[in-house]
Amino acid sequence: MNEKPSQFRWFLAVLMFLICFISYMDRVNLSVATPEIMKEFNFTKMEIGLLQTAFFVGYSLMQIPGGIMSELFGHRRVITTAATFWSIFTALTAACTSLPMFAVVRTLFGIGEGPLAPSFTRFVYRWFNANEKSRGSSFLLGGVFFGPVIGPAATVALMLAFGWRSVFVIFGAVGIVLAAAWYYFATESPRGNRFVNAAELAHIEGDEAQAAQQQKEMAPWKSFLSSPQFWAIGIQFFITDYIMYVFLAWLPLYLMEAQNFSLQKMGIAASFPWAALCLVTFATGYCSDKLIMAGASKHKVRTLLGIVGLALCCAGLYLGAIATTPTMNVFWLTLSLGSLGLTFNAGWSACIDLGGKFSGSVSGWMNFWGNLGGVVAPILTAWIATNYGWQSAITATSAFAIIGMIAWIMVKPERPLVPKIIVPASGVADNKTI
Repeated sequence: MNEKPSQFRWFLAVLMFLICFISYMDRVNLSVATPEIMKEFNFTKMEIGLLQTAFFVGYSLMQIPGGIMSELFGHRRVITTAATFWSIFTALTAACTSLPMFAVVRTLFGIGEGPLAPSFTRFVYRWFNANEKSRGSSFLLGGVFFGPVIGPAATVALMLAFGWRSVFVIFGAVGIVLAAAWYYFATESPRGNRFVNAAELAHIEGDEAQAAQQQKEMAPWKSFLSSPQFWAIGIQFFITDYIMYVFLAWLPLYLMEAQNFSLQKMGIAASFPWAALCLVTFATGYCSDKLIMAGASKHKVRTLLGIVGLALCCAGLYLGAIATTPTMNVFWLTLSLGSLGLTFNAGWSACIDLGGKFSGSVSGWMNFWGNLGGVVAPILTAWIATNYGWQSAITATSAFAIIGMIAWIMVKPERPLVPKIIVPASGVADNKTI
């Protein structure tokens, strides 16, 4: 009798979704609480922008080390440690009483969260077969983007009931619980996991996956750094994340100041763009895997979707900036951020295509560049909005998308960065990059 495969990899995908969800709830909470924090401590937009940037400094610095650590020490230990560390500093945000304290805590929070995305990319590579990697990546991204869907309304409700400090304490505690769950259920590979049966293991593992489990190696960084598409995947993500972090850092305050939303209405309206981003990300992951299974090239599925997503985002941002009513403004901003779901899924899936067993390092590199965008976005947007108004800030964000579209042209997912071992008929192995 043929054994029916267990589906434990999808349980872990849901747990990954929840951890990513909480990680972004922890980020968006500061943005939603910004009006109350500004009022209590008399912070200016520029000072709040500096606090947002402080997080991204720590977060960016840990991207490449996080990817390397995931390959050397395993995603199970790295994710558990990272989630526990950042959750502690999320809770400590409630104890801050001055700008320097906020800055130090947010920087350490960023350092703790830094290894998360590269480590989960490594998890997707190890736990999903070649036809499931886009869907696996969509759980990573979906959790990230679902946080801001629930975040504004949930944060506002907690703030109104218990004050802004309660938000950070509650979500810090939830993060520690999820870290413990990951340590209990996850293993470095499906082989040997007590919840994975032989049929599921056979479905997941191929020759490449089994070879990757036999030894731990450092990525060939010299070779990577000489590749134009290695730089291109980073530059496109600098732009993609820059745009996304403008939404994350400033959308709540923008809706209240420029569109005259109340705190309660803002909590609802600010969730629409993130809901669209979450839905498009999952749909893109599903459709991408189906297209590749049907024979479509990775160039068409990754590169073209990446370009189209940025083009639609650019148009939506500009139309949102010139919209004459709050309703149309939210509509165009929802279309704009939602379109980035095409680009985000293409980027993270391309990291697995390009990096293979070194996907943790490649995704860490890409996310390092992306979060340099996070360093720049809060403070530059604050400066433009303060000196030239919100419309100029949104229009400038729109223009940056063009740079990302140009960078995507150089990304060739069907040409991996990692040399693959080709065994000819003679039986003598030869290293070639294909």
